[in-house]
Amino acid sequence: MSERHVYEYALLRIVPRVERGERINAGVLVYCRARGYVGVRTHLDERRLLALDPDVDLAGVRGALRAVEGVCEGGAAAGQAGGDDPGRRFRWLIAPRSTIVRAGPVHTGLTADPVAEVERLLELLVH
Repeated sequence: MSERHVYEYALLRIVPRVERGERINAGVLVYCRARGYVGVRTHLDERRLLALDPDVDLAGVRGALRAVEGVCEGGAAAGQAGGDDPGRRFRWLIAPRSTIVRAGPVHTGLTADPVAEVERLLELLVH
């Protein structure tokens, strides 16, 4: 049996109209300190989002999700956060903000494979 490590995860939520309190899940962030891993997988159900707000800026939402993916990947394309270690990038991404794309509360679990865990959580909580 492979050694399992603690990981943290948060859902990425789209909140098109904060005054209504409605949201859809659009991705999952995973951080595993023991593996030095931070990753994200996204899936935007545009039909569901448009049902909540027919006037939502879909291009803007897609761009915000791509920006989260870029920060997870690190490097120059991630801007100032690109040089940070995976833990700092995860903490930056889950910080509360008043934008349309927000991270939900952080949860924990155990995994032998954080990359596979991202896929499992995406299927379980987003699709």
